[in-house]
Amino acid sequence: MKVCKIFRWLILSLLPVLTATVLPHSPATAEIRNRVVAIVNDQLVTLYELNSKIKELTGIEPDQIKTKSENDFLQARRDVLDLLINEKIAQGKIKELEISVSQEDVDKAVEKVKQDNQLTQEDLLARLKERGLSLEVYRESIKNELERMQLINYEVKSKIILREEEVRKYYDEHKDEFTSLGKLRLSIIFLKQEDPASRSEADAIREKGELILQKLRNGEDFAQLAKTYSQAPGAGEGGDLGLFKESDLNEEMAEIVKNLPAGGVSPLIITPNGIRIMKVTEKDSGGAKSFEQSQDAIRSILYKKELDAKYTTWVNELRKKAYTKIIF
Repeated sequence: MKVCKIFRWLILSLLPVLTATVLPHSPATAEIRNRVVAIVNDQLVTLYELNSKIKELTGIEPDQIKTKSENDFLQARRDVLDLLINEKIAQGKIKELEISVSQEDVDKAVEKVKQDNQLTQEDLLARLKERGLSLEVYRESIKNELERMQLINYEVKSKIILREEEVRKYYDEHKDEFTSLGKLRLSIIFLKQEDPASRSEADAIREKGELILQKLRNGEDFAQLAKTYSQAPGAGEGGDLGLFKESDLNEEMAEIVKNLPAGGVSPLIITPNGIRIMKVTEKDSGGAKSFEQSQDAIRSILYKKELDAKYTTWVNELRKKAYTKIIF
């Protein structure tokens, strides 16, 4: 279970290594888990910090790794401790050089990750949730990564040049990684029927629905009509339901919207509890991304690989001069 293998998913999805969230423990447990396992110049690495980092990178508790394989556990612990020592050395240098990153810089970096990977905010949050991570922790990791890049630029003073043929070669060899699922944004106008058994109420609601459809055909704005007529949650925001993957829609909804283009409006959808009118606000059929759509993300991946290589060389030189002691 080499750390380089653990990093692969994070690098490809441009999600940097994240800082652990500290959980409370009883005093006795905390004393054991927080014993010092390494000294790096004037900084300490605790057992709790080491175990937390192992959990971050593998998604598995260290004890579970140990139960499955003692060798894997020992290797993971060695690799991650080595990583933490390097981080401590870098953090000391960042502090010494007074390198800082603003929240605005972090905002821009997060937006670039989303743009390069064609992710919505919802997509990003979903990916983080899959890894058991919060947005706050992710933003902190981005901040640390930006500080590290500044440190490398300051110390290494080298330009990373990516040739066009390198970018194209990566795309040709990893095309399956650059695909997107079909997505669409939906809006709704809902007219509620209070008494499902009332024929007169059903007729009145249907008449109102036909009136709304006619207004839409005449060019009136769907969002404004939703604010005026809809009784669904979100009516005040124009009836917006948010962004969906086509695979997330139930069979009935998928059938309703499958032939509607972006901007298309459904006929009246009559149900026992009322009438719905759906609009496909945005539609992306998904599929393979072109080289042009993928090249920014590829450049980020290749740049990070070059950056990591130069960083490793540089930090190893620093490590030769640093005081480190491992205590196990």
